[in-house]
Amino acid sequence: MSLPRALKETIAGRIAGEIILSNEPSITLRKWRDLFQTSQVKLADKMKVSPSVISDYEAGRRRSPGTQFVRRFVEALIEIDEDNGSRLLRELSHMSGVPMSAIIDLREFSLPVLGDDIVKAVKGKTVACPELLSREIYGLTVIDSIDAILGMSGSDFMQIFGTTTERALVFTRVSRGRSPMVAIRVSPLKPKMVIMHGTMKVDKLGMRLAEIEQIPLVISRMDRTEDLVAALKKLHGSVSRQGKLG
Repeated sequence: MSLPRALKETIAGRIAGEIILSNEPSITLRKWRDLFQTSQVKLADKMKVSPSVISDYEAGRRRSPGTQFVRRFVEALIEIDEDNGSRLLRELSHMSGVPMSAIIDLREFSLPVLGDDIVKAVKGKTVACPELLSREIYGLTVIDSIDAILGMSGSDFMQIFGTTTERALVFTRVSRGRSPMVAIRVSPLKPKMVIMHGTMKVDKLGMRLAEIEQIPLVISRMDRTEDLVAALKKLHGSVSRQGKLG
């Protein structure tokens, strides 16, 4: 079933606004093409342009795109998703309060992945509830914690779970790890696993909250967010809708 026109226009406006206001529009263009899980060729065909045009913009070989190009770009992505059943549009409609810049990666797994395997993939160190790493994980959301803190309300936090709570929440640009765990503590929805990236030590309160909620808490020791996202993308069974840094 197609989403109401007003809702699609709202989503389109938010995507277009992020691209136009981005300091790195080439990366943001690629982020949204990847999130909509389509190729440069398919997108170019829908936009009636050469694939090299899309490639040049994403590689930064052309000047920042104008508003008309961005409009056509977003409309084409939405049409492609509607052709595929509007899966991402439905997810984005449920995440209407979440700043789109906060979503780095959003994916579901076609087959469950064990928590232990995710820890290995991200070069992780488990600091709470290691005995629960045998849990099966069915999806993940990678979140820019700074953008999330600046732009999300408490009620918005519940909307980052995608299609299932049987997932890992991965927070990047973490300093102490307290804020994400406090948000999880007060939320009625709980993830099956939390990964922190950007710090080598989680605040004691953060670890205590993980233990109270019985959620494995892992610190990723990968150097860059790009490497973290790339490692998660390689997990077996993953159906990717990659975000801004993949």
